[in-house]
Amino acid sequence: MASYLRRHGLLSFVLLVVAADCATSASSIRVDVIRRPSSTTSSIPAFREAPAFRNGDECPSSSAAGRVEIAMTLDANYLRGTMAAVLSILQHTSCPESVTFHFLAARLEAEVLASIRSAFPYLDFRVYRFDSARVRGRISRSIRHALDQPLNYARIYLADILPPEVRRVIYLDSDIIVVDDIRHLWEVELGDHVVAAPEYCHANFTKYFTDAFWSDATLSSTFDGRQPCYFNTGVMVMDVEKWRSGGYTKMVEDWMAVQKQKRIYHLGSLPPFLLVLAGNIKAVDHRWNQHGLGGDNIEGKCRSLHPGPISLLHWSGKGKPWLRLDSRKPCAVDYLWAPYDLYRSSLPTLEE
Repeated sequence: MASYLRRHGLLSFVLLVVAADCATSASSIRVDVIRRPSSTTSSIPAFREAPAFRNGDECPSSSAAGRVEIAMTLDANYLRGTMAAVLSILQHTSCPESVTFHFLAARLEAEVLASIRSAFPYLDFRVYRFDSARVRGRISRSIRHALDQPLNYARIYLADILPPEVRRVIYLDSDIIVVDDIRHLWEVELGDHVVAAPEYCHANFTKYFTDAFWSDATLSSTFDGRQPCYFNTGVMVMDVEKWRSGGYTKMVEDWMAVQKQKRIYHLGSLPPFLLVLAGNIKAVDHRWNQHGLGGDNIEGKCRSLHPGPISLLHWSGKGKPWLRLDSRKPCAVDYLWAPYDLYRSSLPTLEE
């Protein structure tokens, strides 16, 4: 595309370290669900430098009103996915210089930040520390260990962590690829809603909660007056101001407290979002979350693409494309992720 001209200019590199409002320092926690590629010099994989892209002629000014704000979690174990996601966003948006990334990290690892800066020298990004202690005591065991990690719950606290000037944000998981202009998602009209996301009303909504929930008239009545549908929290447009003023963080936390007392769901951070927001979100075209490409949460078997146009591919589920490609047992959809992989392997490439 003509507007995707490469150049060696300079975007502001901003490193902003913001502690979450809980001052208690978090103890270390074992995270072993994703294996990092081996390296002789560092536990962090090496990455190639990404191409630089510049704004097209029709892009808005560099003022705050013209910017696209994207939030993602930052974890060394998923860094390869994050790098690919960032590249896909910059490559396909018409205004890459107008995109700011906000990374939430449980630990501020210098090597991780250096990797991002090396791969994207012109990237405008900020990093905030998420205090895992704030949520660790609220987490209940789910059906998959990865879903129990505190950083998986950081999306609940975006309104508390992001600076006041960020009024709207797109939250994205690290296992996504964007193949469309992210501004189309950014510009969705929220109206009175606090969250916009693709909505899936054909899904069996009841399966996201236990029999104990549905048999309790008081608990299940939370959906009275609503027509709740499943939505995936890995792709959300959030009105940060409305979230903050409406006390949505407290609402989600309250349901997590109920879960600790009486097991009402089996997954991680998704069900409390559904309890608070299902049936009251701005529905977005399904093309913006072709989810489930990682298979289910137990076995992660291969899945095919759903019919219809695609703007965003999402490897939600157990299987991650970089691991399946490295194991030489990829699913067909993993080859759609591979062109955005910036990982610089020390191993020779073998032809099939």
